[in-house]
Amino acid sequence: MKHLYLLLILFTSLANAEEIGGQYLKQAEAGDSRAQYYLAETYYSSGDDKQAEMWAEKAAKGGDVDAMALLSQIKFKHGDLAQAKGLAQQATVADSSPGAVMLARLLVNTRAGKTDYPQALSLLHKVAENTEDDAAVDARLLLGLIYANGVEVAQDDVQAAQWFKQSSTLSRTGYAEYWAGKVFQQGEAGFITPNKQKALYWLNLSCSEGFDTGCEEFDALSGE
Repeated sequence: MKHLYLLLILFTSLANAEEIGGQYLKQAEAGDSRAQYYLAETYYSSGDDKQAEMWAEKAAKGGDVDAMALLSQIKFKHGDLAQAKGLAQQATVADSSPGAVMLARLLVNTRAGKTDYPQALSLLHKVAENTEDDAAVDARLLLGLIYANGVEVAQDDVQAAQWFKQSSTLSRTGYAEYWAGKVFQQGEAGFITPNKQKALYWLNLSCSEGFDTGCEEFDALSGE
C-alpha cells in the first residue's frame, strides 16, 4: 500500500467504505492485528479518522508497530504533536519504517519541540535505501523537501530533485514533484513556509516529467 508522505500531511485519496469492510473487516474483527492495521490505514486514506484511530489502536495493542506509526500520523494531523512524537519514537524503536519516517517528520518541525535535522536525515537515509519497503517513497520525498526547503541544511535544489525523482520512481513519474509543489503552495506549520515561487518550480518540474495534474496545478497557480 504505497503512499506518499504528503498524503499524510494535508491530502487523502478516496476509498470506498464497502471495499474497506470487504477486504479487511472480517479478519480485523477476528483479531488479526495486521488486518486491523490495513483497515485503519484504508479508513485514514478515505478521510475517516475516527474509524482509523479505533482500528489502529486495536492493531497497536495487538503488537503491530506500524499501527503505532499510523496513530502518530493521526495525532499529528489533529495537532497533538507531543503524543505524535512519543508514538513515533516507540514505533521507531520497535523497527517500524513508517514510524522512522514519521519521527523524522516531527524532528524537523519546530512545533514538536527542539529540531534535530541530523537524526532526521539519518533515519530517512536508512529507510530510503530499502526500495522494497513502501516507506521508502515517503522517506525519499521528505529528504527532497528538506533540501528544497533549506532550513538548517543548505538549500540544494539539485539534490532535492534527485530525491523527488527517486521517490517518483517507486510510485509514479512526476508524482513526488507534484506533491512538493503542493506543500510549498500551502505550507506546513513548523516546517515549510508557503512559497509561491518554489511551488511553481516543483509543479513545473512535475509537468515536465509528464504528470498532467502537475501541469494543471502549475497553470492554475500561475494565473493567480
